[in-house]
Amino acid sequence: MMKLTLLSAALLAFGDSAVNALSSCGQSQYDPAQYVCWSDQFLCPITAGEPLSFCNGACYSKFMYKCENNVLSLLPAHTGTPFTLSVSNPTLPIDGKPVTASGLHLSLAGNTSTYCPVEVVGAACPPGNITAFFAGNGGLSMDTMVPGGQQAYLGPDWNMHYTQAHSAYIPAGSLTQGFGGYEGGGFVNLNGNGWGWVACPPQASGGGGTAWNLVGRNETNAASLTACTPVNLKINPLPSGTVGAWQYA
Repeated sequence: MMKLTLLSAALLAFGDSAVNALSSCGQSQYDPAQYVCWSDQFLCPITAGEPLSFCNGACYSKFMYKCENNVLSLLPAHTGTPFTLSVSNPTLPIDGKPVTASGLHLSLAGNTSTYCPVEVVGAACPPGNITAFFAGNGGLSMDTMVPGGQQAYLGPDWNMHYTQAHSAYIPAGSLTQGFGGYEGGGFVNLNGNGWGWVACPPQASGGGGTAWNLVGRNETNAASLTACTPVNLKINPLPSGTVGAWQYA
């Protein structure tokens, strides 16, 4: 997610083995499966399926940055209104699928699990068919009606979880901040020196279901995630006042 200098991108390109047919970008040769050429002279890598854009000497992700008049800056923070999240990586079969809440855990392309008390059902209970969030102050919370709310956090296992309703318990070693939600962009994990998110297929997570696992990658766990693929999480705004669920189960 972090911006890359043109020099670092070019050095990466020169080090690629010619597994695929190379293309020309000015005086450089590059693998079009791994890099994109801008203006026939600037190389930027493809990360998490996104060909990084170019702005005045730097490669950048549109999930986090914008370029106006050759000036690179962060997108505005997405705050105050709810949103859903979806996977973005065209190389994966779950591209475009939602981030879903179930079992106090966030997954990819799974099912949303919700609960509403019997005294509320039929009166003010939201449909509960989407997983919705709020972002702000570097954190993430679930878009619910239950008193006290439900907070999302990156657990010690670097999986995304959320608190049980009516409980503020979060395991020691968890991270509740270090995230960024950007207007017109994505929800970014800046923990672990900005290594971002990966999607792990069910078999890589040891499960037998169809949902993929969302994991925050960092310098210590990256070597164990070779079966997983980097992804971006796209923010899909919802109308103000939308409530995702009474509570997520």
